[in-house]
Amino acid sequence: MFPSLTPEQKKELSTIAQRIVETGKGVLAADESVGTMGKRLQKINVENTEEHRRQFRQLLLTSDPALSNSIGGVILFHETLYQKSDTGVLFPKIIKDAGIVVGIKVDKGTAALAGTDGETTTQGLDGLGERCAQYKKDGADFAKWRCVLKISDCCPSSLSIAENANVLARYASICQQNGLVPIVEPEILTDGDHNLQRCQYATEKVLSAVYKALSDHH
Repeated sequence: MFPSLTPEQKKELSTIAQRIVETGKGVLAADESVGTMGKRLQKINVENTEEHRRQFRQLLLTSDPALSNSIGGVILFHETLYQKSDTGVLFPKIIKDAGIVVGIKVDKGTAALAGTDGETTTQGLDGLGERCAQYKKDGADFAKWRCVLKISDCCPSSLSIAENANVLARYASICQQNGLVPIVEPEILTDGDHNLQRCQYATEKVLSAVYKALSDHH
């Protein structure tokens, strides 16, 4: 048996995780991509610029000082991690000063799995260790990675389940090596005309594979 983490690393990760899920608190996902932010801003006729995105995130983080009463962690997009408030304070410092844990989205979006019915995997493992190390230095203490699976007559396929489970496990292991608590997100889309039983079956199958992969990768 070759330990993947030292006792000190395990203690730090455990402490961070407990802070994020403290009783009565949740996670604020403020990690929308540039494209997704564009869709939101378009609805209120606001141009999708970096400054407008900064102002939007500033509103989320500074409008109510009671934020820390119900939020344990905030997930940021790469751009936002390095942006500042109107007073020149970096967003991660504002979040930390409020007693909230800083998180960062580290995946690089989905890519098609050839030979499947439009199924995908998630990109971003290349260079992930270096990115995680830098994010840790820049104030992040946890990370998020999302894989998307869908339900249909032939989905999720065995290939999709195995590929995404392994990707999530590799991501989680790399994060932990660099001091980041990984949020593992296998999102099984509920879209479709299937019934609840079919959804439950697919969800259990995916989660079982993910837990097995996480165990395999320590």
